[in-house]
Amino acid sequence: MQEAFWSNTPGDWFPKLQSSEKGLSQAQAEQILNAHKKVKTQPQFFKDVIAFLNQLKSPLVLLLIAAVILSAFLGQASDAIIISFIILSSSTLSFLQERRAGKVVEKLQSLIAHTCTVLRDGVEKEIPSSTVVPGDVILFRAGDIVPADCLLIASTDLQANEASLTGESFPATKDVKPVDANTPLAKRSNCLWSGSNIVSGTAKALVIATGADTVLGSISKSAATITETQFEKGIRQFGYFLMRITIVLSVFILAVNLLFHRPLIDSLLFALALAVGMAPELLPAINTIAMSAGAKRMLDKKVIVKKLPSIQNFGEINLLCTDKTGTITEGAITVEGVYDYNNKPSDFAKNLAYINASLESGYANPIDDALKQLKLNIPQPEKTDEIPYDFTRKRLGIAIKQDNGQLLICKGAFNNILSICSSVRVDDKSTQPIDGYKDVIQKQYADYGNNGLRVIALCFKQLPAGNITVADEKDMTFAGFITLQDPVKKGIPETIQELNQLQVDLKIITGDNKNVAIHIAKAIGIQDPKVMSSDEMEAISENELAAKLKDIHIFAEVEPHEKERIITLLRKTYTVAYIGDGINDVGAINAADAGISVSNAVDIAKDAADFVLMENDLMVLCDGIKEGRKTFTNTLKYIFINTGATFGNMFSVSIASLILPFLPMLPKQILLTNFLTDFPYLAVASDNVDEEQINNPGKWDLKLIRRYMVYFGIHSSLFDVATFIWLYFILHANESAFQTGWFLESILTELFILFIIRTRRSFIKSIPGKWLVILSILAFAITTALPFLPFAADLGLILLPVQMILAVATIIFFYIVTADLLKIWFFRKYAQK
Repeated sequence: MQEAFWSNTPGDWFPKLQSSEKGLSQAQAEQILNAHKKVKTQPQFFKDVIAFLNQLKSPLVLLLIAAVILSAFLGQASDAIIISFIILSSSTLSFLQERRAGKVVEKLQSLIAHTCTVLRDGVEKEIPSSTVVPGDVILFRAGDIVPADCLLIASTDLQANEASLTGESFPATKDVKPVDANTPLAKRSNCLWSGSNIVSGTAKALVIATGADTVLGSISKSAATITETQFEKGIRQFGYFLMRITIVLSVFILAVNLLFHRPLIDSLLFALALAVGMAPELLPAINTIAMSAGAKRMLDKKVIVKKLPSIQNFGEINLLCTDKTGTITEGAITVEGVYDYNNKPSDFAKNLAYINASLESGYANPIDDALKQLKLNIPQPEKTDEIPYDFTRKRLGIAIKQDNGQLLICKGAFNNILSICSSVRVDDKSTQPIDGYKDVIQKQYADYGNNGLRVIALCFKQLPAGNITVADEKDMTFAGFITLQDPVKKGIPETIQELNQLQVDLKIITGDNKNVAIHIAKAIGIQDPKVMSSDEMEAISENELAAKLKDIHIFAEVEPHEKERIITLLRKTYTVAYIGDGINDVGAINAADAGISVSNAVDIAKDAADFVLMENDLMVLCDGIKEGRKTFTNTLKYIFINTGATFGNMFSVSIASLILPFLPMLPKQILLTNFLTDFPYLAVASDNVDEEQINNPGKWDLKLIRRYMVYFGIHSSLFDVATFIWLYFILHANESAFQTGWFLESILTELFILFIIRTRRSFIKSIPGKWLVILSILAFAITTALPFLPFAADLGLILLPVQMILAVATIIFFYIVTADLLKIWFFRKYAQK
């Protein structure tokens, strides 16, 4: 239970935490951090043991282990040892692969660790947020994520988003005044909570609690939730579907064997081994391995995967939405000029712009960085107050000291500046009421836009000494325009063409006015750009807007909340990715199927994103989409292969149990079949993918998978039945010969079907991955060698006569040819184009 620190002042807590307004010393912080690590760090060995035991937690595997132990007590020790060895080997293989995948995820997480600014030894220092300790003093500004529960020391126009804790969608206003100990969480206005983020303003705060001791930590422990992607949900549901089929058929096969008075333990082991062998137990491992392998490849392409399951969504993307700054344009903003209301260069306005930008202490942005480069030779005035930028006002106010009081200087979006002005500075000596000049000012603004220039405006006002507030932003004097250049990146038309080849449409969502948007659209090769403004969106109904969205190239003058609305509507038609780097992009990033940010984005944008681009470059994103589609396709390969084999083999065994006087395959042979085919199956995650599958968005299609299961299951069963008839009724094979023949046929057909189904081309026209080939050859060699080995008898295998080998080889040959033809026909007829 947390102490009610919100009822105290920071001065009450400095002694308790051995801290001060200057923060901790570096030595103190390291000592506290080391003490926390000793208590909370779990040894790697313990984590590995838990991960390995998780490989054995399947109910079917546990039942099989219990049956093996029982068979050992009943005198079948050799069978028990062999089956136990196969189970442990298979589990170890999956464990090692998943452990490797986990290491990849850990590396990715380390690349995008959040940082914060603290005072150590009285000096500002940027540190990883994970190393913040109680007693640290943190400096916050807009866009920062709060890494700990904090008590405010000082704040300026501070607002925080606490929706994840309180459910309140509007930002909470903060100040330093203590509140009553019984005040509910949402009204503790002098606190900042771990997991929240700063929307506007600046603050200095004392860290009271970190990690599990925070309010968020206690909530996480009691109500941890994991959000599934659509792909994950589809895989989980399909896994359950396959499991139900497997269990029902296994129970049926057990009942048939018992009805025919076959030994109880043999029948039980056979049914359980069959269930384990045919259940999609590798599906989670394949999915994890495919995603981690994809994440590693995407990292090589300069895309950091922050949320591993979202890779599958990346493979489905067919629409990319982005702001233009830094993706379409260079993102290196330069000041083209500073002008008065009538387009004359103005030193007065230039001075105001420089002062406002250079004294700003809140939200860092490229426009202020560009204005600071003006480096004017004027005395640096004394700053008296600041009204931080926020996305409602869309302006920043700085007050500076003057002999007769103070001067408030505001800069921001043109319309938001114009709306608070009642006069205009017409020359060095006079101002006039603005009403007579508005037409001239607005025409000038439009002309700048037609020339592709971004524009912000300036205004000023004399005030008496004292604190300033938003209420003072009225009856101001219009000072002029700041025009900004951000040229289109080289190669953008070629990049857009590359996106088109990948069947990905591009839509630009920008806060710039329509004229600038049209200029940019033409510069990137859109001949007849369709542009919709915010006002036009507001003027039509939701249904009308949804109908028009598909034809629009650029959405202009868009407010932050409208970005989210646009993305939500587009998702009804497309699988949408959105790139954003600012606080105002967070809603759209969360709303998209795949949220993307960049490495230099504000913390809250990176935190919301599924992917972080190490370079703000659309070509990097093209490479990322290709890798996402490879991962998506390789995961589906296993699903297709496994579903056909599961349905077909279970159906075949059901038939065999009815017509044969013995078990068609021994339990240890079934498990060995499963183990040997697992080797190449695990290599599917890194398999090559055909170009046509990379160039088309993937799509989770459960109906297609079920249809595939029926077609290829029946096809597999027909050849299994042909094997039964040829071996038992024509060649009169005894029990061992039959079991050996079907064992060889089962493994070899599974190995060959892997190469057939991995491509939608004829399998001889597609080059498989190196490891898939190597592991498949290894599995093939081991399988064909087993009957010749000294312990073959222990596995129930014998050397087959030549005619039986020819029979099995003939069946396998025709299985390969017909499966490839069926595959080509099936995907041409049923797969989405």
